[in-house]
Amino acid sequence: MSPNAALRAWVAVGIAAWLLFPWYALQDANGLLAIARTWSAAETGNGLLQATRFGKPWLLCGLAGLLVCAVAAGMAPGRRQGTVLLAGGLGGALALLASGFAIGAKGWSFDILGRLFGDLSQQQFGIGWGGALALAALVVLGAFGLARRGLFRGDLFVAAAVVSCGGLLALFIVYPVAKTLGGAFIGEDGSGALASFAGRIFNERNFGVGCLSAGVRCGVAWNTIVLGIATAASTTLLGTLMALMAERGSRRGARALNILAMLPIITPPFVVGLGLILLFGRAGIVNQLLESVFGVTPTRWFYGGFGVWGVVQGIAPSLEEAAQTLRANAQRTFTTVTLPLLRPGLANAFLVGFIESMADFGNPIVVGGQFSVLSTEIFFAIVGAQYDQGRAASLAWLLTLFALAVFALQRWVLGRRGYTTVSGKGDSGVPMPLPKNVRRLVNAIALPWVAFTLVVYLFALVGGFVQTWGRDYTPTLAHFATAFSLEWGAFGIVWSGTAWNSFFTTVKLAAISAPLTAAMGLLIAWLLARTQFRGQNLFEFSALLAFAIPGTVLGVSYILAFNVPPFELTGTGLIIVLCFLFRNLPVGVRAGSAAFQQLDKSLDEASLMLRASTVQTLRHVTLPLLKPALVAALVYSFVRSITTVSAVIFLVTAENELATTYIIGRVGNGDYGVALAYCTVLILLMSAATALIQLLVGERRLGRRAATPITIGA
Repeated sequence: MSPNAALRAWVAVGIAAWLLFPWYALQDANGLLAIARTWSAAETGNGLLQATRFGKPWLLCGLAGLLVCAVAAGMAPGRRQGTVLLAGGLGGALALLASGFAIGAKGWSFDILGRLFGDLSQQQFGIGWGGALALAALVVLGAFGLARRGLFRGDLFVAAAVVSCGGLLALFIVYPVAKTLGGAFIGEDGSGALASFAGRIFNERNFGVGCLSAGVRCGVAWNTIVLGIATAASTTLLGTLMALMAERGSRRGARALNILAMLPIITPPFVVGLGLILLFGRAGIVNQLLESVFGVTPTRWFYGGFGVWGVVQGIAPSLEEAAQTLRANAQRTFTTVTLPLLRPGLANAFLVGFIESMADFGNPIVVGGQFSVLSTEIFFAIVGAQYDQGRAASLAWLLTLFALAVFALQRWVLGRRGYTTVSGKGDSGVPMPLPKNVRRLVNAIALPWVAFTLVVYLFALVGGFVQTWGRDYTPTLAHFATAFSLEWGAFGIVWSGTAWNSFFTTVKLAAISAPLTAAMGLLIAWLLARTQFRGQNLFEFSALLAFAIPGTVLGVSYILAFNVPPFELTGTGLIIVLCFLFRNLPVGVRAGSAAFQQLDKSLDEASLMLRASTVQTLRHVTLPLLKPALVAALVYSFVRSITTVSAVIFLVTAENELATTYIIGRVGNGDYGVALAYCTVLILLMSAATALIQLLVGERRLGRRAATPITIGA
């Protein structure tokens, strides 16, 4: 294959973008359906027509950059070719972006440009398929130029992956978040001031400690920190214990434990909160029993902080066997070999648990009562009567700083130690059963929690099958009929239930975003684990930033950033897919990073020494060993897309209503039966989707022999 084949292919993509696709986005229509009209009307015209006939001459700068790249594609590979590609590709892309941000739907987007150059009679709207493909082609060609100049070890694929992923992270995470966070530095009079930022951060509402002495509430920052640490520690502990039970305990209950462990992931956020309310709320079973048996008056004791509070397979068994061969007993082997090798997984679990608990919005809003946390404060600062965007931005700063602190702590704990347990050599070890005292401790803590979890979910599911909880427990399917009834009309099946529209929209958008999230997350994880390049720390920070930002702020950021040209996406299904993708992206990155820490680099090196390309190595060597991480990313991104609330509550429209917004509307109207019935349907859907994904992707094979019954001393 010619060394310039990839260059010519992307030049062809750029030419097609300028000639075959509508340059600007169409209102209430898909641009792909207007391809036949790209040489006629101004609304659907292609880039060349827009620049030469419809008064958009600034687009010619991008076309000129593409022509420069076409010339470079005919040159011999080397630094000279790289310089020409860099000038044409990145130069043309930057020129197009600059013109897009400078010229909007009303002419100049900035007053200073109007004062410098006078009024502009022409205008432009958000870019469509043509503009997006043209930008992508120019960026990739510019990345090829960097590789030809010696960066990224001359690997075209790595260069294109780093630059493209970096550009997407900058556009869909850094840019909207920075635009929103910048509001923390703007005073009430509209002037920028550092004092405004300091005043919004360091005040009694955020860092007050009056609860330690006077009995008043503590600041929301302290509430969030305490809640995050308690939640992360407890979830990491319980998750580890359940994983040990499944992987090193009795195999009879392993499948049941794995299914139970998936429940919190595939459950909409309302289920746990509503289930706990049905148990411990004023009209809950517990309070009713206390009142009837002991005469205790029902109170709201459950609402508050207490209510809110309410990767073992990858370890090579041969390492454990080696320790026992050196005369270490089961207890010593577990504490000196097994637990240290769990450290990357435990650190990642704690990080995810801490950030998730800080950014959680659904449970605090349902069971928090007067216990305020940063996510709910941000929500009310934006949608409440006060509408204080500056305060919301300052609280978002706090969440970001807290998440970065935990991330730095995780890196310090892991240090530079190696945790490789899957290498190029076969591993025929037998997983070591848990020592007796460890097994007793695991069972004593995990089993009661398992039972409690089952009770919570049972009550939540039953709530959708009774007439009115707390008053009328008559069994009924009326709630399901209201949401998901079907009728037979003159033209076939009529989806007459009120929830069908939101159901189909949610499944469609989640199914589109899940594979994109998994693919991009694992690609970024591979870049971070197997390549070295300048700005790598900033690249990783940008990839994980979405987790540090509460969903409410991310949704508002998308509204502010993508409501005007050049990326005019508000009101479309695409903006929801993008929000799903980049909101869930850190999970794919962390899952991939944890997996790569256990894969020996010699596997990649051996493949490359056999003259396999980077793409072939990824496809045939690396990807098969990443199946657990791929399953985790696919499952998590799909179910989180279906169950997310805060990140999309500002992005939905009548045409793109989602399941969670439908449920919120029902809960707001007091129709808990329909809400819980919908949650039940979603749980069944996500359980089936999870099983299907695991079936299609399969499991990683590590070459381990089957275990034989052995007796291990205490």
